[in-house]
Amino acid sequence: MKYLAGVYWERGSTAKSNQDAVILLQVLTARGRVMMAAVCDGMGGLAQGEVASAYVTRRLQEWFYESLLHAIQKRKPYWVIRRSLDRLVYHMQEQLQQYGSREKLSLGTTMTLLVLWEKVYLIWHLGDSRIYRMSGTGRRGRERAKTAEAVCLTKDHARGKHVLTKCVGSFGYERPDFCMGRIGNGQALLLCSDGFRHCVTNQELSEVLRPWQLLEEEQITRRLQEIGEACMKRGEKDNMSAVYVLANDK
Repeated sequence: MKYLAGVYWERGSTAKSNQDAVILLQVLTARGRVMMAAVCDGMGGLAQGEVASAYVTRRLQEWFYESLLHAIQKRKPYWVIRRSLDRLVYHMQEQLQQYGSREKLSLGTTMTLLVLWEKVYLIWHLGDSRIYRMSGTGRRGRERAKTAEAVCLTKDHARGKHVLTKCVGSFGYERPDFCMGRIGNGQALLLCSDGFRHCVTNQELSEVLRPWQLLEEEQITRRLQEIGEACMKRGEKDNMSAVYVLANDK
């Protein structure tokens, strides 16, 4: 399976800093193409949200190269990969807790992680960033898709708009939500922080990011930017981050 991808990362119109962190990695191995994407949104109501999100994305990148690729090369089952990432989250919580105690502060970040290998996706999730599955439906099986759909695959761990109930941070261990599924040719996955989605509807996301209309990575990036600019015009003040991955085996 081949993938087209685009990234959007914006401080926003009024924020003093960008506390979001984004990863997009792709490696061609002897067992197929492996991609990892993540969005981590540092908790702005606490100190050093950008430190927490940067730390988590750095550790995820290390895990990708040191553990995930090795597990795939050795044909490890999916539960072994899941357990490996769960252990990493536990260790990250411990390290952030120690750092917070030493500096006398609390800090945390959301973590929404996607791994794609062959036609399978794996998702780990804590917080209120989201992953949407983008697809299209037609009246008949072989008819060109006419109607776009954006289905959210993650559950928000939050009370209201700004109070997280789960995250990676200095508050004790929370096991990430986990799910897996299959992605078909012409389908796409959108990862985004809450700032990217608060001022737009699912229908607007699906209409702008129709998979069958996106043929180049530059086009994907422009569409993500269009959504971000629309959010700012509608009054969004939060940082905004998004990663769009399209399965395109042509």
